[in-house]
Formats: sequence, structure tokens, C-alpha cells
Amino acid sequence: MDNALFSRRRAERFAQLLDEANGGRRHHVRSRIDDQLTPLVGLGRQLGANPPAPEVDPEFRTGLRAMLLATAEREGIAAPAPTEKVSNNRAALLPAVTARRARARGAILVGIAAGAIAVSGISAASENAVPGDALYGMKRGTERAQLALASSEISRGQLFLDFARTRLVEASALHGNRSGYGTVLDDMDADTRQGVRLLTGAAAQRSDAAALEAVDAFLIRQRRALNALMDSGSRTDRERTAQSLLLLESVTERADALRATIACGQPVGSASDSLGPLPGTCA
Repeated sequence: MDNALFSRRRAERFAQLLDEANGGRRHHVRSRIDDQLTPLVGLGRQLGANPPAPEVDPEFRTGLRAMLLATAEREGIAAPAPTEKVSNNRAALLPAVTARRARARGAILVGIAAGAIAVSGISAASENAVPGDALYGMKRGTERAQLALASSEISRGQLFLDFARTRLVEASALHGNRSGYGTVLDDMDADTRQGVRLLTGAAAQRSDAAALEAVDAFLIRQRRALNALMDSGSRTDRERTAQSLLLLESVTERADALRATIACGQPVGSASDSLGPLPGTCA
């Protein structure tokens, strides 16, 4: 492959074309390298629609998890131990020096961990983590990094809906744990609202209902999985599950009403709520 492809100018233009192909803001420019990048854009869309499902060796995941936990324990990444009061100035400086060293050690570990995520599959080691697991923070940190790297509001909205599906998988694993189950569903509903708000906002801004297709696909899968949880668990769990199902009904109504507003050519007003813009009324 031509090394010039990785020049900054080509990389930036490729990102613009890929963003446009995924429904992002159009840049209204034309470059002479567009014809060379078009096949790669098509490949990128195919990979996005049908991402490969990597298979990680269970022994590798177990060994990597053990290594990370051992490193965290060895480097003292935990709550600081109380320090005794000292009487002289030199001794008083010791806790500050120790704290600086601990922060520097922590920064080094963070840098190592960030590089390892990209090259050695730490994210695979934490993908099955649930609240309470040692690597759950790493899992949520990876999600925040994905949001920071998203190139458009539509991409961010789709990520939030992906995270809501992940929270539902975690809730399934915690079914029967009253406090943990409800907390994860709270996070799931928050991710659902964030994703829907971004996608309905994009649809209203562009007067194009295409962004709502991601919402429709999310609703079908999420409703099916939640209904499956209604068949088991305690009464408290079923009541909490029902609340999330009611949220999905509200999302369905909002998406349908917004789609109708766009179809009849009515402008969407500036008023909004937790699910995004409030649709207008067709004449």
C-alpha cells in the first residue's frame, strides 16, 4: 500500500469521507484523492456494519487479568495508609515526596496500560467484567475513550446505545443481586437517554430520519432482552425491569412522532427533554 496514504492530509480527508458516509456533517469540499479513498470508505462501512468477532483464548484472558491485578497490588494502587505526625520539617516533607512518587508511578502505569489496550488486548480481559470486578473500571474507561474519539454526534449516539446493550448484559449476570441489578439498569437507562437524545437531535437538525434507524434497531433487540428478564427474578427485579421497558416505549413514541414531523415537512422546534427535540404537529 502506498505510504503516502498515511500522510496527514489523506488521513484527515479519509476521516471526513467516513464521517459523511455514516450520516455525519457534510464538508462540501471535493479533493482529487477522493477517488482513491472511496474504496477504503466502503470497506470501513462494511466493517462498521459487520464488525469481526475476535476470539480471545480464555487462558490468555485469565493470565492477563491475573497479571494486571498483581501489578496493581505490587505498585500499591490502593487507598493511602495513614501517616504518623512528625516533629521536624524534613520528616514533614516525606509524605509529599511519597505522594509525588506514587502519582508518578501511577502515571507510568496508566501510560503502560493505555499502550497495552492498543497492542495486547487488555480490553478483551475486561470485556466480561461486571460491577464489583477489579477490571470493571478499565472497561468503563475504555468506553469513555471511545466517546472521546467519536467523530460526530451520530457516532456518539450509536456508542451510547451500544453501551446500553452492554449494561443489559451485565444486568443479566447480576440478576438476583438486588442492589447491583438496579444500579446497572439505572446506568443502562442513562446511556439509552444519552444515545437517543443525540440521534434524535441529529435527525431534527438535518431534517433527515436516517439517524433514527439506529434507534429502531436498538429498540428491537433491547426490548426482546428485557422481556426475557421479566420471566424470572424477584418481584423487585421485575418491577425495576418494567421501568426500563416503559422507557423504551417512550423512546418508540418519540422516534415515531419525530419521523412523522420530518416526513410532513414541519420544522422541529427548539424545545427538548431528556430524549431530545420535541416533535411538532403536522397540519
